[in-house]
Amino acid sequence: MKTKQFILLIVATALLWSCSAKIVSKNFYQEHGAELEKIEENYKRLYSKKPFSLAFTNKSLSKVSVEMITDSLTYIYDFDVNEKRLPDTLRKYGLDSDSVLALIQSMQKVSCTWINNFDYYVNDNERRLIFISIKPVLVRYPLSPPKYYIIAYFQRPQTFDDKGRLLDGRRVNRLRKLNGQVFHKITDRVCYTIAEKYR
Repeated sequence: MKTKQFILLIVATALLWSCSAKIVSKNFYQEHGAELEKIEENYKRLYSKKPFSLAFTNKSLSKVSVEMITDSLTYIYDFDVNEKRLPDTLRKYGLDSDSVLALIQSMQKVSCTWINNFDYYVNDNERRLIFISIKPVLVRYPLSPPKYYIIAYFQRPQTFDDKGRLLDGRRVNRLRKLNGQVFHKITDRVCYTIAEKYR
């Protein structure tokens, strides 16, 4: 009898988690959509001048990892956000330090843990999108792994099925997976998934 009750509890917990995570995802974008779009636009503008990505490496979002991409090598440095060598290093690699620091502060405000540019291909044509990962503040159920809300910003409108899932194209009913995840529609060019890893 106890075994049945335990199994029912686990199933109920999983269903509640799934529903609550989707609700949190939709509500989060509705509440913070303007701030997220500003983060995406600023990152896209800065990335076009010099490729880089940002990731926070602790829960309090006070430590940031900066990946700087040059013609021959990729450099990854970890900093405390208020560390004096952070702006110096950004300038050394040709980044606009004031703008990147402002971007870091914007990310902290909405608990954005990671931002990166992602290349993908459609009919042998290279396309780009921007990933933004957020750690939503919500109650976690016992034994459940942490979840991240990952938003994908495409440069052009995308195709979705009748359940709002991202498809490979207009004439293809196959689901398009990004980083192994199925994404769901928010707008024609913005979609989300819920994952256990933030990148």
